[in-house]
Amino acid sequence: MRRGRAVLAAAVLPPVVAVALSLGGCGSGGSGSAEGGFKVGLLLSQNVQTRWERFDKPLIEKRVTELCARCTVEYANAEGDVATQKQQVETMINRDVEVLLLSAVNFRSLRSSVERAHDAGIPVIAYDGLVEGPVSAHVSFDNERVGRLQGEALLRALGNRADKADSGQVVMMNGPQTSPTNVAFKKGALSVLQGEVRIVKSYDTPGWSQETAHTNMDNALAALGTDSVDGVYAANDGLAAGVISALKNAGIDPLPPVTGQDADLAAVQRVVLGEQYMSVYKPFKAEADAAARIAVALGRGDDITDLTDTTVDTATTKHIPAVQLDPVPVTVADIRSTVVEDGVYTVDQICAPELAAACRRAGLTE
Repeated sequence: MRRGRAVLAAAVLPPVVAVALSLGGCGSGGSGSAEGGFKVGLLLSQNVQTRWERFDKPLIEKRVTELCARCTVEYANAEGDVATQKQQVETMINRDVEVLLLSAVNFRSLRSSVERAHDAGIPVIAYDGLVEGPVSAHVSFDNERVGRLQGEALLRALGNRADKADSGQVVMMNGPQTSPTNVAFKKGALSVLQGEVRIVKSYDTPGWSQETAHTNMDNALAALGTDSVDGVYAANDGLAAGVISALKNAGIDPLPPVTGQDADLAAVQRVVLGEQYMSVYKPFKAEADAAARIAVALGRGDDITDLTDTTVDTATTKHIPAVQLDPVPVTVADIRSTVVEDGVYTVDQICAPELAAACRRAGLTE
């Protein structure tokens, strides 16, 4: 039996039994011992958002090997396809990984794969979003707060147009509503915007497709008129890019405020240019660090209580040990103190030659 099976069981058993199992696993030998190395499986959901390949993957790989010099990370990306990710889980099981970090393509559709890993004694850590099934831990951000930050920023940008006497007209470009994470973004935004603005159109965007966001924005403008949109809630930077391209193609100038999320380099540059009002920066290093720490601990059979700060529930699993980190809003005034200070991008990377004047206005260069 894999040593991971005892740890996985601990996530769903009463506390006294769970602690006993966890402590019992620490003294055994095997590949997961403190002195030895083991394989950590890392399965990411898609590569539409640049953060996954650019930040999450290398940061997790680096931190795992810092914490466990003889450990290795087995990696695959599902590129948004559920069937592909299910096969990748099977491959990880066959490669004898001791623990699996999973960013699921679909919250419900991967349940059977999580159960397969559980049956093989492999603890599953739900990374960045939840997934149904017997999950051992969850690492993400406070996703309702992400939506609230976006909504609050949009209200600030709208100013007098958002007062109740003359509510601004807002289009909502939400992500796909196939996971609690994306539902939470929308819920958080609505908690701020409802009653303060008129939501005149709302779209849920399968696959976070930039092209679909562009088409939906075109349709909204055709229905409402090019002078009738005061602001756009876009759930992430890819959707924001699609929205902004549609607004520019329609000849709208100045552009209405548009929100975003993930602080992609292209989005930060749009913020500098004034095309996108804000993004939400989720400190990837902190998320990757928490995930790597928990993965190594579970692989070694250690208790993870001190590594988590809360619990979360799904329809299938209650009291999942979790880490929920704080997202950070980024407007033009915050770029230097957030993504630059954290080393995500340099000023030179942001301030390409065509952005020289905008960077000077933003105070990023002299």
